[in-house]
Amino acid sequence: MNKRISIQNVLPGMTVAEDVYTRNNQLVIPRGTVISDRILTRLKDYSIYNLTVLIPENPEPIKTVMIHSEKIKNSPEFKQFNKEFLSSVDDFKNQLSNIVDKDNPIDHTGLLADVSKTLSETRNGIHLFDMLHCMRGSDDITYVHSLNVALICNVFGHWLKLSQNDIEVLTLCGLLHDIGKLKLPHEILYKEEPLTDAEFKILKTHPSLGYEILKYEDLDQRVKNTALMHQERCDGSGYPRKLLGEQIDSFAKIVAIADVYDAMTSERVYRPALSPFDAIRNFESVGLQKFDPHYIMTFLEGIINSYVGNHVRLNNNVEGEIILINKQTLSKPVIKTGDTFIDLSKENHLHIVAVL
Repeated sequence: MNKRISIQNVLPGMTVAEDVYTRNNQLVIPRGTVISDRILTRLKDYSIYNLTVLIPENPEPIKTVMIHSEKIKNSPEFKQFNKEFLSSVDDFKNQLSNIVDKDNPIDHTGLLADVSKTLSETRNGIHLFDMLHCMRGSDDITYVHSLNVALICNVFGHWLKLSQNDIEVLTLCGLLHDIGKLKLPHEILYKEEPLTDAEFKILKTHPSLGYEILKYEDLDQRVKNTALMHQERCDGSGYPRKLLGEQIDSFAKIVAIADVYDAMTSERVYRPALSPFDAIRNFESVGLQKFDPHYIMTFLEGIINSYVGNHVRLNNNVEGEIILINKQTLSKPVIKTGDTFIDLSKENHLHIVAVL
């Protein structure tokens, strides 16, 4: 059963039963999150005074099963991937610094070579997503995020069955989409607390700044358009120009999805990383109308279909196997546990908290 209690009575180890939002409707903690000391401190920092937690009616001891992410982190493959990834981040950081600070021309061949080197350490698309989800946080958040988005775009391009040339252009779009952020004040870019309205206004200039950096470069126009348009949304709610769907470059629409997904599934100082299932649920809850229907459904189905056959744990500690995807509610597949089938789309109180 669920119970709403004062934040003063919340203890580490309790499970959040409902999504927790700030007054500005920013998701802080998704339901199913197990409270830690760090998360509890953050909730208090955000002036969250009450919280709905899960109180098991017949609590069972939690099984000490190594979850999927722990298996990956302990694998030799991940250690090699981590080594190549961090090396690529260093190369990428140096190249971008030379572009922004010294006006050096963009070596897109060298940039794509770094991506290819990192991709070579993964078996397939979802293996890459698993690897990225297990990466530790980094001080070089802008560079890490840009490389993540490029890697995601590369896989996404294959799911969309794009030509090899278009996949390379899309990958470059992902790498350079946030280049304008390098012109922003360091104290805004790396601020740990929520931005003030004035600071957020400055942050929202980064697409225009990025376009100014790239507009005279010898690059595919779609790369330049993506730097300018990746924060636009199909319903007109984005920035800087509040464009509608048909006005937005198609590659900018694709990068927008990869950008948001990576932001949600990466750990931040103000919230833990969302699981792939929580990220999909968040896409569903904030409104799929913000994104191109074909692109967003291809992306989410590509992720969720890769988990069919995997064993998962639900928020009531029941474990089972994903056997069927619900097209209308992708975050809530059908689970088989023993001889019982659980259709999560019909069980509002249940959701996946871990892949085993």
